[in-house]
Amino acid sequence: MSKIDGLPPAVDEPITEAAATEAELAVAPELVANSLSEYMRGAFARVRGGESGVLPVVAGLILISALFQSLNGNFLTSRNLVNLLIQSAAISLLAMGEVFALLLGEIDLSIGFVSGIGGIVTAELVKQSTGWPWWAAIIVALLVCAVIGAVQGTIITRLGLPSFVVTLAGFLGFQGVMLLILGNGGSVPINDKVVNDIASGNLTPAASWMVMLAVVAVFGLRTWRREGGRRASGLVAPPVSLTVLKIGAVLAAAVGVVLLCNADRGAVVPIRGMPWVVLVVLAVLAAWTLLLSRTKFGRYIYAIGGNAEAARRAGVRLARIRTMAFVLASFTAGIAGIVYASRLRSVSTALDGGTLVLYAVAAAVIGGTSLFGGRGKAIHAVLGGLVIAAIDNGMGLQGYSAAAKYVVTALVLLAAVTIDAVARRGRTTR
Repeated sequence: MSKIDGLPPAVDEPITEAAATEAELAVAPELVANSLSEYMRGAFARVRGGESGVLPVVAGLILISALFQSLNGNFLTSRNLVNLLIQSAAISLLAMGEVFALLLGEIDLSIGFVSGIGGIVTAELVKQSTGWPWWAAIIVALLVCAVIGAVQGTIITRLGLPSFVVTLAGFLGFQGVMLLILGNGGSVPINDKVVNDIASGNLTPAASWMVMLAVVAVFGLRTWRREGGRRASGLVAPPVSLTVLKIGAVLAAAVGVVLLCNADRGAVVPIRGMPWVVLVVLAVLAAWTLLLSRTKFGRYIYAIGGNAEAARRAGVRLARIRTMAFVLASFTAGIAGIVYASRLRSVSTALDGGTLVLYAVAAAVIGGTSLFGGRGKAIHAVLGGLVIAAIDNGMGLQGYSAAAKYVVTALVLLAAVTIDAVARRGRTTR
């Protein structure tokens, strides 16, 4: 090998076309792969590089399910699994709200008691003495929660105060507001059937099939048209086989959920059909997934979380986007509060907003959302919520104490944060 004075030595092994393709696949296999085998090769490359995605939490769910089923044969029964879906709904919704703050590298400690405010407003407005229709009560409750998020977000972004301090003040303040409204040891029952049915009601078996097949049809049509249009226009797009595989996987999951929910799970009288709350969670999941992945607002959220200064220099209005993120966090917390109140058929001072917010943060992180900002999805919150609910449910079946549940949840959270930190270090090195 020759060497010219003043210049560095030439590279002995230039980058080959195969190596370049491997690098591209490791960055975005779904965009540059021309076949399913190439996509799988790129996906494995991403996993080796630290981009494990939802694999850890999915593997964790499988292991948790297998463990508790081996200890108690009732864990994987239809009755318990549907109950698990209902148990996880409020935590998953709260975690989806927390994701908006975490994506910015911030945190919202107030959403536990903000959810309580949403439940209280709904319960107060649907009382017989007030006489509001259920839909109006829910709208007002969600607007109140959104205003709370706007106020907190404005203080954080306009005054430059740390989100930890502002939302901690909200945590304490809204707990006090709940005590002022309800009184010490007080509660407000919910007698409206529609509101109570949000968490306790079920679709008919036939309606469950129709709704889920309609959801799959909308997803499949939209996915096929979007990715087919990109291929027709000569733009980068996943291979056809991958598109078919994604639609087939969603269809299989939908069929499994409907079969599970339509099985008779009643102890005395037959109970069949999908719980309404499952559709609520799916609707919020779909809305926030589209918002984060298909809109300019979503791209700005990720840009700010990845590098706020670079986003500012690119023309992103940081204050407006960050404020809207806190508005959406509190709005989603309001939905969770209504679901929580619906399940208990009342709102009381026993609502533990501190535990709820900790579970929300834990669920988001366990699911795969990064504490460092810039990486996370709404689906991560749902999967993390299922993990926490599965631990609570399975250990309850075994008769373990609340202390043991907290310890196990803490260990799972530490494992998730460790995976996130290692993955982040791997991405930085790469």
